[in-house]
Amino acid sequence: MNRVLVLGSAGSGKSTLSQKLGTILDLPVIHLDSYYWKPNWVSTSNEEWDQIVEELTMKDQWIMNGNYSRTMDIRIKRADMIIFLDMPMLLCIYRVIKRRLMYHKKTRPDMNEGCPEKLDWEFFKWVWNYRKRSRMGTLHKLEQVKKDKQIIIVKTKKQINELMNTLEIMN
Repeated sequence: MNRVLVLGSAGSGKSTLSQKLGTILDLPVIHLDSYYWKPNWVSTSNEEWDQIVEELTMKDQWIMNGNYSRTMDIRIKRADMIIFLDMPMLLCIYRVIKRRLMYHKKTRPDMNEGCPEKLDWEFFKWVWNYRKRSRMGTLHKLEQVKKDKQIIIVKTKKQINELMNTLEIMN
């Protein structure tokens, strides 16, 4: 297991899980948000983003987290294992609000410098609507590759803890 892709809604725990996995598996962690967002929350152009994702996925080892559905197929193709955090919407909402309070006027460790934590109405709606907007598309993509990839779908904090314990024992 050299390349692990972590997917899920904002607030599902992708960054936290990735950091823990990086420690357990001794793999470098790539937070896609820190590559996509330039200072002052300026997004990367599609052309530049495609090139960045291609380069990042070509590395031999990584734990990569982020959604970015337009480039998800590129990452899925290179991943050995895919973990989908299919967490309840209200838990994700709670976590993004908590994160906003925790990092008020500061940049999170998994973000690019110059992107202080914010929670605007647009992002709140994006998290609120994730399950009906993006979830089924992600599950469909995972269903298509389940014969060739190790797919783990996690729906509770208990399942995350069980996964972590299993990986610690294996390593």
